[in-house]
Amino acid sequence: MSFITDLQAAWSRHDSLLCVGLDPEPSRFPAVLADHPDPVFAFCKAIVDATAAHACAFKPQIAHFAALAAENALERLIAYIHEAHPGLPVILDAKRGDIGSTAARYAVEAFDRYQADAVTLNPYLGRDSAEPFLERADKGVILLCHTSNPGAADLQDLDVGGRPLYQHVAKIIAESWNEHGNCALVTGATWPGQLGEVRALVGDMPLLVPGIGAQGGDVAEVIRHGATADGTGLMISSSRAIIYAGQGEDYALAAGAAARDLKDLINAQRNSPAR
Repeated sequence: MSFITDLQAAWSRHDSLLCVGLDPEPSRFPAVLADHPDPVFAFCKAIVDATAAHACAFKPQIAHFAALAAENALERLIAYIHEAHPGLPVILDAKRGDIGSTAARYAVEAFDRYQADAVTLNPYLGRDSAEPFLERADKGVILLCHTSNPGAADLQDLDVGGRPLYQHVAKIIAESWNEHGNCALVTGATWPGQLGEVRALVGDMPLLVPGIGAQGGDVAEVIRHGATADGTGLMISSSRAIIYAGQGEDYALAAGAAARDLKDLINAQRNSPAR
């Protein structure tokens, strides 16, 4: 199986376009974990178990683990997801981007050390910086295109020969880099017009869409501009609004309910006649 086939199967099996982000911040953990000997793993494991039935993928953010010296917890977490929830792909949100032998080592880190099914990359250094990832045909390569942050327009919207830079990125990746059919793009929910332009350029290529929830992206606009003709094609990512939905002993149940509610909201828009 490959990342893309696993993702497509999860879209269908769970009837979900929701990607659950895993961004552990101990200061926001519930008090019940205060004296836990392994709080990062325990928190994330509970969230995973509570939300898996509503998700098409999980997306751990590597900086949230590395800043806590919790890389071992991240390794164990990804292994746990693969064992307990087989077929649900794991995207390592690392946004790597480097050249030559360094890029090759980053690919080993993501795919061999952490056993991630996909990884996010910065394409700014060009194709050779992504090649060690692209050649792993069974793995997903998710490249930044138009991100969700307010400063995205500073560079990504720059006019380059009559077309904004992010459109060049989308077109080059779709037409040249995607030889193995394992590419996807990051396109933020906070820029729905640009999301639609990217969709028009890349056909049915999957899009990872951050910016729903805490960043204020609108689900209806994301579906209207970004979904493919069959109502899929998206990994709509939410992290904080789900994983910190509750602060009591039932924090995992609250996360599960938040994930279910967001999945249902997404599906309502997918099935809306207005789409």
